[in-house]
Amino acid sequence: MGINAPLNRKLRMGLVGGGQGAFIGKVHSIAACLDNRAVLVAGALSSDPAKAKASAPDYDIAPDRAYGSYREMIDGELKLPADQRIDFVSIATPNHTHFEIAKAFAEAGFNVVCDKPMTFDLAQAEELAQIVQKTGVVFAVSHNYTGYPLVRQAREMIQAGELGEINAIRAFYIQGWLRTRLEATGQKQAGWRTDPQKSGAAGCFGDIGTHAYNLGRFITGLLPEQISCHLKVFEPGRALDDYGTAIIRYHNGALGTVTASQISHGRENDLWIEIDGTKGALEWHQEEPNKMLLRSNGKPYQMYTRAGGPYLGDLAGRSTRLPGGHPEAFFEAFANIYIAAYQDMIARASGQKFDYARSLYPNVADGVDGMNFIAQCVASSAENGAWKPLKHPLCRS
Repeated sequence: MGINAPLNRKLRMGLVGGGQGAFIGKVHSIAACLDNRAVLVAGALSSDPAKAKASAPDYDIAPDRAYGSYREMIDGELKLPADQRIDFVSIATPNHTHFEIAKAFAEAGFNVVCDKPMTFDLAQAEELAQIVQKTGVVFAVSHNYTGYPLVRQAREMIQAGELGEINAIRAFYIQGWLRTRLEATGQKQAGWRTDPQKSGAAGCFGDIGTHAYNLGRFITGLLPEQISCHLKVFEPGRALDDYGTAIIRYHNGALGTVTASQISHGRENDLWIEIDGTKGALEWHQEEPNKMLLRSNGKPYQMYTRAGGPYLGDLAGRSTRLPGGHPEAFFEAFANIYIAAYQDMIARASGQKFDYARSLYPNVADGVDGMNFIAQCVASSAENGAWKPLKHPLCRS
């Protein structure tokens, strides 16, 4: 898991969001520092300045680096000597704030790790991609499920042709927590995720459908061509979709489906994917992430395990921290995104070039791809499932 780094120090991290009562900000801070390659030194932890400063002790952030706003944080960090200011910022705030925060930090020259979806709408995503290209900062999007060792194993196997030509991708993300109007009770997470002014044009599909779509794109590398989608609101009075399904046509003739639900009783974070090739088929479940099933007609099923030995590829091995039988999961996968991004951050800090187009971590192009997916799903559903173009110029294979 190490980095061949010319920098003889830890990367310095700043965090926006993650104040008291938040969930994902703490995940970012733990994952970013898990491998002792970074240290959290600064934060603007809430849009409420008082709460932002009050939350700082929870992260061991010194009072003089506990900022009342992200703009105060940028100004304060730029005033510090270059060998003291942050190297990157992690953005763990609601969707509608991502663009302005990411834009400001990128334009100030700071590397960025941003929660998904990357922006509020596609136009913002495209503008942000231009800013990243112009500034040369490292930009990662936390599609953390791409960090699981066996997801990366599946990617390597498909790249090596072990499944043959890919014919079908079926991706699902099924939850049940919004079966009732939880947002009407004042619950914070439900409130902003179901609010079109904060979440964007899609609800369930923007929140978790993008994960299912991205997982298929990451594992197979197939380029999308067209999409037909139906989004549905099942809870009366809810403003955004809580269920949806989409069909995707890929450039090689393969078909894909994405199904996402937040109203299925008893389901938690049931993300899983099945991929059919001409030589075999794969199946992986996020809630049991240390096992992957390989099937081929006329042969016994094969069960791959995360620490299964020499049959695992190099990438899966490098993405694993613990011996077999000791489960690795969410934090470690998140940390793998950070570790991959650190390599490019270190290269940039050392004046070296890095190949942005081939980054293992989801980058700004993947962020645009995700926003394009949301936009075209909403547009298709509004026209009763009409086929819409899905391949964006920034899509990468």
